[in-house]
Amino acid sequence: MSPFTERAQRITRLAPLREIFTQLDALAKPVAALEIDLASAIGRVLAADVRSPAASPPKSIALRDGWAVRAELVADAGPYAPVPLLAPAWVETGTFMPADTDAVLLPDAVTMNAGRAEAVAAAVAGEGVQPAAADAAADFVLRRAGERLRRTDLAILRAAGLSRVHVRVPHVRVALANAIAETKDTVSPLVGGIVEAAGGTAVFDRAMPLERALTDGMDVVIGIGGTGTGRSDTSVQTLARLGRVAVHGMAISPGDAAALGDVDGRAVLLLPGRLDAALAALLLIGGPLLARLAGASEDEPRSLVTLKRKIASSIGLAEVVPVRRVDGGVEPLASSPIPWHALTRADGWILVPAESEGFPAGSAVEMRVLP
Repeated sequence: MSPFTERAQRITRLAPLREIFTQLDALAKPVAALEIDLASAIGRVLAADVRSPAASPPKSIALRDGWAVRAELVADAGPYAPVPLLAPAWVETGTFMPADTDAVLLPDAVTMNAGRAEAVAAAVAGEGVQPAAADAAADFVLRRAGERLRRTDLAILRAAGLSRVHVRVPHVRVALANAIAETKDTVSPLVGGIVEAAGGTAVFDRAMPLERALTDGMDVVIGIGGTGTGRSDTSVQTLARLGRVAVHGMAISPGDAAALGDVDGRAVLLLPGRLDAALAALLLIGGPLLARLAGASEDEPRSLVTLKRKIASSIGLAEVVPVRRVDGGVEPLASSPIPWHALTRADGWILVPAESEGFPAGSAVEMRVLP
């Protein structure tokens, strides 16, 4: 008899991260690409390179208001050696430069003397001018497949004349293993926010039982609660009955009761119901899972910081440790279990690898962003 069909769930071993990531690689393939308009693309992961449709600007443009001139003709101009100009052209910022001009003199650098325009300041070629194709050459890759679209990117793509892009948007069903009042549900809003930040779309129906959620055809299901060994914990058994349990019990702290598997080839991540445990499993497993589904190529943002107080950790468990910035570095705030007050004061978190007993004070460590 399978251990997942017994009356009580049991965690027989804790799978190391490398084993879990091997399962992720097999389960989480990039979802199909779709074309959407730019207005809906913020935060989405590109499925194809975005290229400039034409050179921009197509011709040289003025970067300031003033007089368009040919620089070599006014190279020696000055207050005491004015150079006559034949019908100088006035240009304003953003307008195309007239033919046979390559510089813009400031407004007061041209004066009128007896009805004749004179340059009283010199210019060098390119002064006050943006050359053709300076923003982007035709077919230039503005943003690559696997990269996430930022607000700045969207502004540039609009300026380039683009209106639609190809992206990958994982559709994630978020489900509760056990009924819980909305006012007491702290984890599902967190899951939904993390999914959206990763470029996916979270779909949540408080009334939908986990069993139905596992079979409704979404790209991935993230279940919350019921992963432990209590008498009312049955979410892993439900997954085993409808699909396959690849991992139940992870060598992470907190969050060791999390589970991973699939139903008809669609990945399922089951999170513990406790907030800190769910968060740790999301950071270590959920983030990489969503990145694989979205086809993201960018690494999670990290910064190298100095640890001001030591961290002691147990060998065999990959540990999530919240940290806050202090003068000259960061200090740890808590270890598992992680209390609320530590999370609200945290500026980020660091990962202590399973093979490490921790880090001494003065160590250079990587701090990651806390969602």
